[in-house]
Amino acid sequence: MTNLPALRAAPKLLFIVTEDWFFASHFLPMARAARRMGLDVIVATQVDRHRGVLEQAGIRVIPVATDRRSGFAVPQEVARLVGVLRHERPDIVHCIALRSIIAGGLAGRVSGVRRYVLAPTGLGHLWISRGRRAALGRAVIKRAAAWLRGPGTVFLFENADDPAELGVSTARGDRIAFVGGAGVDGNAFPARPIPPDFPPLRLAFVGRMLWPKGAGLAVEAVRLARARGVKVTLDLYGAPDRSNPDAIPEQQLEAWGRAEGISWHGAVEDVPRVWSEAHAGLLPTYYREGIPRALIEAMACGRAVITTNVPGCRDAVRDGIEGLLVPPRDAAALAGAIAALTPDRLGEMGAAARRRFEERYTEEAVMAAITGVYRDLLAVSPPAPARR
Repeated sequence: MTNLPALRAAPKLLFIVTEDWFFASHFLPMARAARRMGLDVIVATQVDRHRGVLEQAGIRVIPVATDRRSGFAVPQEVARLVGVLRHERPDIVHCIALRSIIAGGLAGRVSGVRRYVLAPTGLGHLWISRGRRAALGRAVIKRAAAWLRGPGTVFLFENADDPAELGVSTARGDRIAFVGGAGVDGNAFPARPIPPDFPPLRLAFVGRMLWPKGAGLAVEAVRLARARGVKVTLDLYGAPDRSNPDAIPEQQLEAWGRAEGISWHGAVEDVPRVWSEAHAGLLPTYYREGIPRALIEAMACGRAVITTNVPGCRDAVRDGIEGLLVPPRDAAALAGAIAALTPDRLGEMGAAARRRFEERYTEEAVMAAITGVYRDLLAVSPPAPARR
C-alpha cells in the first residue's frame, strides 16, 4: 500500500460519471488502483443495472439522477451533486467526461472542493457538431476548464490532440497527465491465432451503434469491396444508445443485417470470442474519441484494425504497423484498405497490435499512471477556491 499524507484515516476519492454502466465497463481499473492505495472510493452516478458490480469491487455508490439528452437538466444535476459533495467532503473529485466536468466542477466550486481530476475521455458529439448550440457548448466547456485550473487540478487525457482543443497546456501552468484509455485486462482478452479459413475475410465492428462511430461507413465499404470481387463479410456487434442523438435506428440495423455478407448481432457480452472468430477489426469512426476501447480490445486479442486517421485512433494504431489508417468519412478508401488485407499482413499487424497493447494499454499501465496522479494530488495543499 502506498504511503499517503495524514489527511484522515481513509482519504476519499469521489468519481462523478453520468452512467453506472459506463463506469463499470471502462473505469474499474482506476477504482481498484485507488482502493489499493487505501482510498475510500465513491461513485456518484445514475444507477441502472450495474450497482452490484461496483459494490462488489468495494465501491460505495451514490445515485444521482441525470438526463444526458438535455442540457437544461444540468442545473438540477449540479444541485444534487452539491448535496453529495457537502455531505461526503471528498479529498479528490474525479470527473469523467465533459458533462460531468461541467456539473461536477460547478458543484465542487460551490462545495469547496480543492482537488480535481478532470478527465474528458474524448470530446465526443459536441466537437463534431456544427451550429450555434454546439459552438456555445464548446465555449462553455473551455470556460469551465479555465475556471477549474489551478495547483489542485490535474487534466487527464487519453490522446495528444485534446489538450489544445480545451485550451489546456503546461506552458500555462496546467497540470496534465495521460493514460492509454481506461485499460484492458490482457488475460481476459488474450491473443489468439488468426483463424485459418481465409477467404472470406471476416471483419468485426464492435461499439455503440451511433452514426459517428462509423457502422454505416463500415457497411458501405464492405458492399463496395464485395462489388469489386473481394470476398469479405462484416459482423456488427453493439446496441443503439437511445439517449444519444446520433443513435442508429434499430430498423436500419435490422435492414443491414438482412444484406448479403453483413450480420447485426446486437449487444455482445463475450467480446474476446468475437475477436477469436474475426480476422481483423473495422472501426471507421469520426466521433471525437479519447482512445476507443473497442480498438484496444481488438489489439489485445492480436487483431489488426482498419480505422480512421482521427484523434485517439491514430494514437493507438500506426498505419501499416498495427493496422491501416484511412481518412474519415471515406467509404471508398475504407474499401481499398479492406482489399489490401492478406493473411500474411493480418498475422504481422496482429502480432504488432498485441505488442503495442502490452506496451501502452494494459490495466496495469493505467493503474500505475492514475496512482501517480492521485498520490501527487494528495501531497499538495491547494488554496480554498476563490469566491466568484
